[in-house]
Amino acid sequence: MSKSLINRIVFIFFIMPLFMNAQVDVNQATAEAEEAVKYPQFQFKGLFQARYLSSFGDNVDVMGVHHATGEDVTRSSFDIKRMRVGLNTKLSKETEVVILVNLADFKSDPKTKVLENAYAKYTFSKYLALTGGQFRPAFGIEELVPVDIIKSFDFSNQYYEFGKNGWTSFQIGASATGSVDIGKLPVSYAVSVLNGNGKNQEKDKDNGKQYSTRWVFGLSKAYKISLGLNGGIGKVFKKDVFALGADITSDFKLTDKLTFDLQMEYKQGTNHNLYFSLPVEIRTSDVADYQMRGYYIMPNLRYTVNYGKLSSLEFSCRYESFDPSYKIAPNVRQTCIPMISLEFGKAYLGRIEMGLEIDRFDKSIPNTSTYNDELFLIQLQLRL
Repeated sequence: MSKSLINRIVFIFFIMPLFMNAQVDVNQATAEAEEAVKYPQFQFKGLFQARYLSSFGDNVDVMGVHHATGEDVTRSSFDIKRMRVGLNTKLSKETEVVILVNLADFKSDPKTKVLENAYAKYTFSKYLALTGGQFRPAFGIEELVPVDIIKSFDFSNQYYEFGKNGWTSFQIGASATGSVDIGKLPVSYAVSVLNGNGKNQEKDKDNGKQYSTRWVFGLSKAYKISLGLNGGIGKVFKKDVFALGADITSDFKLTDKLTFDLQMEYKQGTNHNLYFSLPVEIRTSDVADYQMRGYYIMPNLRYTVNYGKLSSLEFSCRYESFDPSYKIAPNVRQTCIPMISLEFGKAYLGRIEMGLEIDRFDKSIPNTSTYNDELFLIQLQLRL
């Protein structure tokens, strides 16, 4: 054996303990860092939305209700849309509890209102997390975005109608969510089982449950293009119901300061809420005769300003077409909402929005909210 080889062996023999001690130090430091994180951890959140409303419709008040008698109607008003207070609590690295209330709901009958989120979530890994309680199940674009960072004044008409039918908005039940990469394609999923009768209910309205799922495929990382597919089935008072939908989102960076994002969504499903609200003698025997469907498209142009406290300017215009019963007594509602937004601070910390909500129905019905209208809005938003 050569002298140089012996020297190398001796060198490795003496240097090995140093590497072993270094590895022990790294592992010990990692463990100590994890132990240094104290639980529970608390994060308080809040949202304030105040509005000025002015109706331009003939004999239509600020709530969109027509008054055929010609009596004085409230054509302009200030309003507090939302006053939310929330608490996110991390009990451990894997466990969190979320509470969200909207105090503005006290201005009307608070029954089945006020409490919005009330759920616990346990995350096993990025592949699986379990949620139980009252939450917004994933069934479209809007269900995954807080109302304070959407690109319009409020959620779409179809969001609220599908919420009345138990698929969207705040529902009571359980959900499994996660994400996985199929080759180079990122995929996220959600599977939910729900009572389907809204928030803050003492119990399910019947023994039927509604089962839904959402799958999102990341088609382009550069342009943030994602395709979402939604489907759901269930039973309501022993009647079979369903819902389905598809959506696509994208975000293009045109220049260093100018970006353009686009949302498109289509939904269709049984309007069993409408069916069971009708007297038995005037409705058909088959709930499948009452189906709702609609779509919307919402482009948004964002220009980064960063001048003083002003962060950005945004212009959006959501166009929506929705029919709550396209098979029987169809009456399409078309809504166009052009809006200008001024953002102050980061992540919509402060926001001033101004625009119009223009509603057109195939058939306007006197003395109801199903009536052509133009509503001017100015909204102030502050979030914590």
